Amino acid sequence: MEDPVPEQMRTAAAAFLAALDEPARDAARHAFDDEPARRWLEYRPRPRPGVALAGLDVDARKAAHRLLATALSPAAYAQAMTVMALEEVLDRAEDWRRGRHSGDYWVAVFGDPARDDDWAWRFEGHHLSVSMTVADDRVSPAPVFLGANPATVRHAGRPVSRPLGPEEDLARELLDALGPAGRSAAIIAEEAPADIISATRATAPGRLDPPGVPRGRLRPTGRALLDRLVALYLDRLPPELAAREADRLDGGELHFAWAGPVEPGRRHYYRVQGEDLLIEYDNTTDDGNHAHTVLRRPAGDFGADVLAAHHAAAHRPGPLSPGASR
Repeated sequence: MEDPVPEQMRTAAAAFLAALDEPARDAARHAFDDEPARRWLEYRPRPRPGVALAGLDVDARKAAHRLLATALSPAAYAQAMTVMALEEVLDRAEDWRRGRHSGDYWVAVFGDPARDDDWAWRFEGHHLSVSMTVADDRVSPAPVFLGANPATVRHAGRPVSRPLGPEEDLARELLDALGPAGRSAAIIAEEAPADIISATRATAPGRLDPPGVPRGRLRPTGRALLDRLVALYLDRLPPELAAREADRLDGGELHFAWAGPVEPGRRHYYRVQGEDLLIEYDNTTDDGNHAHTVLRRPAGDFGADVLAAHHAAAHRPGPLSPGASR
């Protein structure tokens, strides 16, 4: 079955650019070979390439949202919208000092989606960064970063907002299922790191040590929960992309590592590593109420995998004609 996602992205990106006036279009568009701008990941409130939603009219903003929706499942899109809305909640909590706002999210398009074989786009702001690269109508879907501050808003002892709750709860369920020996292998440090280790690097580390506990050492329940945790992150993507990523990882070894106390409400961190896979989660600032999560592909981030395949195909020698020589 043909993958509909590349054409959906191409159509949505072209419609987004068409909805902009000329100055906004100039700000949004970048050359595909502008590597510093294209291989960009920044989940903190910083200046960034692209055009801001805040300066767009309703039609252009909706076009930007429709583009983002081509890269995310309905559940992940709901998480992203909640992350964006939390900027207003955080601004109130900070007594409006920093002027945070839900329009401070930026869209950048690299290359021409209407004509180019290789092109890319990104939707990014504080605690949200989604990068997609398309080469020969094949999508490379990473990095995908979602954060939340506050991670949980409570009232009367119950959560009002907790957009990344499944990412924490399923990892804790896995940790509980490991048993004493499994937990001893999985817990790599008594204190959590200050942030995700891959941070905002253009290239994620191919291996982080110690790796933690391998999937092969887990009992059936632990293996099933680790698989569900990986699937939770892959399911941020549209079904076609998620299925392709799952097939790519099928049969490969996975490792799960945890750092920090195991009690809820304390600062903690975990990661899952596999072949060209890095999942990281941390909740390590603001007394464990400020979460970061990321899905990365160390060898495939920002389209490195599909671009390498494209270039290899483009430079592959063709068949020799009779009498020809190399």
